[in-house]
Amino acid sequence: MWLQKWKVSRWKGKGECISPCQHPSWITSIGKCSLSPIPTRFSIPTQQIQFSTDEHHASFIIRIRHAPTPRLYNPGSSSGGTSGEEYNISALVTIATKTFLRYDKLRALIDSIRKFYPTVTIIIADDSLDTERVEGPHIEQYFMPFGKGWFAGRNLAISQVTTKYVLWVDDDFIFTPRTKVEKLVDVLEKTSLDLVGGAVREITGYTTTYRQQISVQPGDEDGDCLRTRQGYHHIIEGFPDCVVTDGVVNFFLARTEKVLQVGFDPRLSRVAHLEFFIDGLGILHVGSCSNVVVDHASKIKLPWLKTESEKQYAKFRYPNSSDNSLNTKQSLFYFKNRFKCMTGN
Repeated sequence: MWLQKWKVSRWKGKGECISPCQHPSWITSIGKCSLSPIPTRFSIPTQQIQFSTDEHHASFIIRIRHAPTPRLYNPGSSSGGTSGEEYNISALVTIATKTFLRYDKLRALIDSIRKFYPTVTIIIADDSLDTERVEGPHIEQYFMPFGKGWFAGRNLAISQVTTKYVLWVDDDFIFTPRTKVEKLVDVLEKTSLDLVGGAVREITGYTTTYRQQISVQPGDEDGDCLRTRQGYHHIIEGFPDCVVTDGVVNFFLARTEKVLQVGFDPRLSRVAHLEFFIDGLGILHVGSCSNVVVDHASKIKLPWLKTESEKQYAKFRYPNSSDNSLNTKQSLFYFKNRFKCMTGN
């Protein structure tokens, strides 16, 4: 069958539709059109239309939906940037963090940020017990119930972001001259990536990007298998220090609306990281750049010199094997994500 003239069906008022098979503007030389009932309500999202002859068969899907409305962001006036570009970081980026019992580390983080980005908004989610107000220009601090949790705090902090991008940092990071947020912005502005991670440097000099390849191998009725391994897929053209991957370290710049779309499961309160990227498979396009580096404050401290808050933090941060948070993490893998097995290196 040769279709000589092809036009989309037309709507006739309150949900009634003229069938394309019956419409006079459809002219065929041979064969006939078969059409399943066309939906007349938005509650039916798709419908299949079929055309057939003695020798050929073709079908396509109609989607019924509202056109999405645009979401625009004010980039602000230009300011000095890197890579030949000019970006107003204060207008484009909000820095978000979650803190718990570590106000000394948090204040050191803020002081380091202000050396390079004095007017960028910093949003803090805080679920400490004895809370302290962290004040200053362009700082927003939101208090939560004690020990509410790591992912719940991420949800709260990022829900308050109004800029195009959000930069996630841990509360014990330190910005240095190598922490060039402009470079991460440049990558997201010029590629289809939704999230790009940097690198974290320990006091020993060891630097990690924690690049992870994540895949799900289809299984049977009992579930699928999750596979994680270190590595990346390929280098990003035009950015030789950046690669496409599936999971990155806890230092990343992301499109705010995409992070909100994936979200952070609040049931993961104390031990979680890759779970966010697993939930984001098929939604987030992830990259990693090794040339944007943030320092990690030293974790080395003699036991007898630790404060009570540091001891309490360690108890929550590093739960023992019988802690319920580890059981919750595993049960979510096997139930929510329908995994029956996991492999990794």
